[in-house]
Amino acid sequence: MMNLQQLVLASHNAGKLKELQAMLGQSVKLRSIGEFSQVEPEETGLSFVENAILKARNAARISGLPALADDSGLAVDFLGGAPGIYSARYADGKGDAANNAKLLDALKDVPQDQRGAQLVCVLALVRHADD
Repeated sequence: MMNLQQLVLASHNAGKLKELQAMLGQSVKLRSIGEFSQVEPEETGLSFVENAILKARNAARISGLPALADDSGLAVDFLGGAPGIYSARYADGKGDAANNAKLLDALKDVPQDQRGAQLVCVLALVRHADD
């Protein structure tokens, strides 16, 4: 009999959970942090890496399981990498449409060929909250 490993995903996003479970296959049972807590940790890190680790450690501490977390955002070259780690809160938490509008406004006078950007995504996997 196969020993099924469990891993908690530090996200309440059901779509993300389903996609990752499909990638991990049947040897790992992926669980949502929502099974353990509805409280989101404050993202106080100064980088994508710091925030992903903070979320993974929090999920491991709450669940007692190894935890996987991500942090991602848009880094616009002309804006020096902004909005970066603040992508989801770029327009003061008013949502995606407001974030997009603020970004387009910030780039309104920037020529098309100077609007390079990257989507940055960092994954952190911890076995224990102290990792």
